[in-house]
Amino acid sequence: MTTDAGTWIVERAKGIGFDLCGVVRPERFPEFDKFAEWLERGYAGEMRYLDDPRRVEPGLMSPSARSIIVCGLNYNTAHPYSIEAAGSLHEESSPPRGWISRYAWGDDYHEVMWEKLNALVDSLKGKHPEPFTARAYADTGPVSERIFAKHAGLGWLGKNTLLLNEAYGSWLFLGVIVTSLDLAPSLEPAESPPPDLCGNCRQCLDACPTGALIEPYVLDARKCISYLTIELRGSIPEERREGIGWQVYGCDICQDVCPYNRKAPVTSLQQFQPRGEGEKGLLTPNLEWLAEMDEQEFRQVFRKSAVKRTKWAGLVRNTCIALGNVVPRMEPVNRRRTETVLKRLAESKISTVSESARWALQRIQRTSK
Repeated sequence: MTTDAGTWIVERAKGIGFDLCGVVRPERFPEFDKFAEWLERGYAGEMRYLDDPRRVEPGLMSPSARSIIVCGLNYNTAHPYSIEAAGSLHEESSPPRGWISRYAWGDDYHEVMWEKLNALVDSLKGKHPEPFTARAYADTGPVSERIFAKHAGLGWLGKNTLLLNEAYGSWLFLGVIVTSLDLAPSLEPAESPPPDLCGNCRQCLDACPTGALIEPYVLDARKCISYLTIELRGSIPEERREGIGWQVYGCDICQDVCPYNRKAPVTSLQQFQPRGEGEKGLLTPNLEWLAEMDEQEFRQVFRKSAVKRTKWAGLVRNTCIALGNVVPRMEPVNRRRTETVLKRLAESKISTVSESARWALQRIQRTSK
């Protein structure tokens, strides 16, 4: 029998610190068919983990599951967006700067979310003494969080494929709790999810520098800067490199231009503020610092950080590409140190690093002639 705990759990989630919360049944919603078709088209690239059948068959996640609690946590901070920062930093002065996606400036969001989700599970155990199962996922399992979030009433899926909420925009981390508890869904059977408010807007599509949003609501991950700089382990295709610009980890552009993010509230959580400061800070980091970073420093700087996913070699590869895009705009006298760094990396035994460094050197040297 359905309990009244659906309302209680939403209030408790907000008490723990979540900004949004909703409850939904583990049903196969229409979007799951679209996801299967997206995979068949090869748009997932090398992300083979997305082939897990549990992503399109919610019943396979847990046969005993009767409810899914979806939580959203705002990570927007009071710092300029990448499209604003690029205009003020990309001048001829030194040192060259890069961009790390907003969500990865601070502590690893997986751990922040997981701690809060497990606190919510503990609260459920206190309210429901009878035995039940509950497992928390913070972007850590075969769960299509965005689809469940939509049908839990948290927002709509925008043209940039992200969950959009009218008040919070898209600066939201999503996590779920899959449980055997029978909780009241946030939306009544006759209710529809929030309406799609994207309208005729196509700013996210037009702003994507690599054309990854091939049509509204469809992302070809193989062209996406986030995929190229994080998920792709080999060399970045040459035809995509110029579009990457100064990005060294992820990309925020399709969110930066979204009208619903213009007035998005700012988080007060210290965990999401940029780590470090000055020449060793993660907000517009010094590209030469990143390029010269060895594996030990990488592990220290990015301990408990989402950036560790790209691994040291991946970050250096990305930094070489960014240097090849940024440094040609600088005065020749300010390029010499960068060229020295790249020449050393061009001798690396790691092929993705050496090849990317040589490409960057060639771009810089062409502009010097």
